[in-house]
Formats: sequence, structure tokens, C-alpha cells
Amino acid sequence: MFDKVLIANRGEIAVRVIRACRKLGVTSVAVHSDADADALHVRLADEAYRLPGNTAAETYLNVDAIMSAVRRSGPQAVHPGYGFLSESTLLADALTAEGRTFIGPSAAVIDSMGSKITARKLATAAGVPSVPGVADAVVGADEVLEFASEHGFPIAIKASFGGGGRGIRVVRYATEVADALEAAQREALSYFGRGDVFLERYLDRPRHVEIQILADAHGNAVWVGDRDCSVQRRHQKLIEEAPASVLDADLRARMGEAAVALAREVGYVNAGTVEFLVEDDEFYFLEMNTRLQVEHPVTEMVTGIDLVVEQLRIAAGEALNLRQSDIVTTGHAIEIRINAEDPAGGRFIPTPGTLKEIRWPSGAGVRVDHGYESGDTVSEYYDGLVAKLIVHGRDRADAIERTKAALDEFSVTGIKTTVPAQRMILDHEDFVADRHYTRWLEDTVTLPEAFRIPAQRSVVTVAGRQHWIPRHGVADHRPPGAMTERQARVADAQSGDGTVRSPMQGTVVKVLATVGQTVQATDVICVVEAMKMENVVRADVDGTVRAITASVGATVAPGETLALIDRKEDAS
Repeated sequence: MFDKVLIANRGEIAVRVIRACRKLGVTSVAVHSDADADALHVRLADEAYRLPGNTAAETYLNVDAIMSAVRRSGPQAVHPGYGFLSESTLLADALTAEGRTFIGPSAAVIDSMGSKITARKLATAAGVPSVPGVADAVVGADEVLEFASEHGFPIAIKASFGGGGRGIRVVRYATEVADALEAAQREALSYFGRGDVFLERYLDRPRHVEIQILADAHGNAVWVGDRDCSVQRRHQKLIEEAPASVLDADLRARMGEAAVALAREVGYVNAGTVEFLVEDDEFYFLEMNTRLQVEHPVTEMVTGIDLVVEQLRIAAGEALNLRQSDIVTTGHAIEIRINAEDPAGGRFIPTPGTLKEIRWPSGAGVRVDHGYESGDTVSEYYDGLVAKLIVHGRDRADAIERTKAALDEFSVTGIKTTVPAQRMILDHEDFVADRHYTRWLEDTVTLPEAFRIPAQRSVVTVAGRQHWIPRHGVADHRPPGAMTERQARVADAQSGDGTVRSPMQGTVVKVLATVGQTVQATDVICVVEAMKMENVVRADVDGTVRAITASVGATVAPGETLALIDRKEDAS
């Protein structure tokens, strides 16, 4: 086993890896941006090293900065977590060149599976079925239209080197092709450094099911259960479950065997995930994530296998001590991704800010993986994942009820989170009946414009003893008609006075309007990115653009003016 491991990440996943290192007696090394100088992962690690700067590009995505920290701290291995450099061939090659270990597959495997086009070909070679799609990257709208003439709409335009729901646009009509292609290419270039995109036939009501694999350098490979990740918004997951209860024993076994076959085909070593779409009792290869997944804890909860510990052991050269027959799934687990976003109206607007006070749930079968404590700040520079709540039950119905109870115990002040929407989803009849699909949340569920705030419990004294009065339902403590501060900012941004304002703190990544241009209400003026999410900002009146105050690359505050529009009626 290694003596020292550097964790090239931040937040809850860095904390998760630090704790696995501690279990194995391995010295943990944290790295941090200036914004994260006092973050929880820094406080918990045995050693910590600064990465100068704040943005992800300056710090956690900067291979040179990471390697500088590696040379200063002297670890034998680096764990990349997920996101950031977790699938970086540059980092893997740089570590190998210096005789250090990248805790993950080889750079060659990352490269081959990182391209979704190449991955599709390898899946076909391994006998794994794929959704109809193109064999090579597409460049122009004419190629998309040609594909549509053969396979029909809808079509998914997807980043070839993407993941995590980034760089995807769904096209349902020919008139949308050009804009969707440009947006997918731009986002792919922004997030993954390459603008290559490819096409797939878009399945309308599939389930998103993943197979977890472990493979060592001695020729051993197993699949460690499956996960259902179908509750999504903007192609990003909100709730995950294990096992996927829509699979029967035969389909589950076939998918597990297909995942192992693909791993063997590419010479995979370490932990990985093969993602599938399932529709009408058939499964189709989606992609392979050559890293640890955000949702790995639900698999750990139902199998009892510590996947991060297994990663460390495999990377250190040890053989798997698991056979396929050893892996048994018990009960059901649900994971809730608690993100710093306001889900009101289904917009999921990023809400960076300081966590004034947090109360985490606890109890039998309850696990919380978090990267923040009271007083910490959720920065606009990184994604908004605050914590993951993982709850185990004897079956799916029991897990749902326990998860709802745990969410009722959770509270945070200072930011908005996705929890009210997730609590509402758990109660929805479609979710309870297990008949949701990947676009179900956006197609079917109407989220309210404002979620009511859970009432605080009161205490009364009777005969000298204190008694808590339990909460019943929810109550809103604001005056009737009053808005939260963030609601006021959003309303201000949509005030209809011709002043286009940013509804959030973020970075301007595209300006689509020009001075003198005639626009209609709802036309997109610019795109603001916050917490790795692109958010379009629209005109709210018909008129002529008088001024553009936003510029690409500029950081804007909530309510900051981005453009001025002379109203059509005023001009006449």
C-alpha cells in the first residue's frame, strides 16, 4: 500500500478519499485554491498545499499546478476524485513519467473511452448494443439534417469528450439544428477543451442505469451492482437508487456481463462505470466513465463494499479479493444530491453563498457525505454540490420513507438548495410507482414558483417540563406576497422595464445581442455560467437594443445590468 496519496480535488469527494486513506493508514495530502484555503478537505487532510488562484482553470484543472504540488509533497500516488482532472490523460501521463501512480485506468484507456465515438466502436467490438448514431464527429448542420432524414427526430448532439450532462443538446425540429449544434460545440470546448460532437438517436422515455465495475491488473474483473439515475434535470442527476428495480434478474445479469466484457475489451484497471439507457426491456450502451462516480455511495450501501478503498488497493498493485459470487445486494438505497440551487419554477438557479448554519440528518441507515460545515462558503467558481444524503432501507418503499424523514431533519440557512424539489419528487406518484424516466422531471413535474419554508418547532413548558411541538406540514414566515432576496433578484431581472439584469452571480460566456438589434421578449441576450451551469438571460420586452454592458469573460453579480432595451412602444 502507498505511504502517501495526494487528492487532486476538493469538496465532499476530497473528504471521502481522505477518510479512505485514513482507514488504510495512508497519509493524505490536500490541494486547495485561494478560495478553498480553509475548506473542510483542507482541515481534515494530513498535509495541504496551495494552488495559486481561484478559478478551476487556474487551480484544480491546472496540471502544472497539480504536478508542482505533487513534487513538493512527495506522494507515491494521486487520486483525482471525479470531475476536474479525473479523466485527464495529461495528468495520468505526467504522473507515470515521474514514476508515480494515477489512481485510475491508464492514459490510453482514458483516451479511448473518453471519446464517445471511439467508445461506441469498442462497445460494438465487445458485443455491447448501442443506440443508433454516427461513427465520426460532425461539424456542420447539414450532417445533422442528413442523420435526421434517416433516423428521424429527436436527435441528441453530444460532446465527444464530455460527461456529467455537459455538452448535450436535444433537437426535435430542423429549425433548431444550427443553434443547438453551435451551443453543444461551444459548451464542449469550454468544459472539455475539445469541441468535437457526435449524434445519437434520442430515446424519449428511457431509464438511465449504470453498472459499477472493479478490475485489477491481474486479469480479474467483477460488476458491483447497478444504479438507477433517471431523475435528472438538464441531463444532470438529482436522485440515484440502487439497485435499479426496473431490471429483472436476466436483464441485470446481461447488463453486468456486458459491462465486464467491455472492461476486458479495453484492458480496464481500477473502478469504472458503464452507463446504459434501458427502454422496453432492451439496453443500449451510453458511455463509460473511467473514474469514480458521484453516486458510488448507493452501491456501497447495498453491497457493503468500500469502492474507494478498493481503488487504492488496486492502484497499489493488489489483486481483487472479490469474486462475482461474493457480491450480494441487500435492501435498497437512495442518494440525494444536495446542490446549492434554487429549484423554484424548475429553473434551478445557482445560489453560491455562505452556509450560516447546517443541521445534517442522522440515524440508522443514514449517511451524509459532505464537503462543508456551518460558516463555510459555497463558491461561484465550482459546482454547487454541497452534500450527498444516502439512505438505506429494507426495500424501495422503506428507503423512500426513510429518505423523506432524513430530508425533514436537514436544514441550512444562507443559501437555497434543491432539497424542496427532491422532497416533492419523493412524494410524487410516478416516482413512488417507479415509472419515471430521464426527462420525467422536466416533462411531467411542475415545480412551484416558491417553496414554502418548514416551520421551526416550538417549545412549551407544562408542569415544569419542556415539550417540543412537532412540525406539521410547512409554513411560510414571510408576509403574504413577500419574496425572498433571490426571488426579488430574479423578478428584478424580468421586470419588463427594458433593463436586462443577471439573475445570479456568474461569468458571461456568450453575448448574442448587438446594439441596434431589434429583439422580442424572451429572445436570448447573453449566457451566464455559474457553478458549471449555463443559464440564458432573455429580453423581457419587445424593442431595440440600446446598449450592451456585458462582455464575454466578465464576472457579474446578481441584479447587475447586462443590456438596455428601448421598448417598442416608447420608441414609437
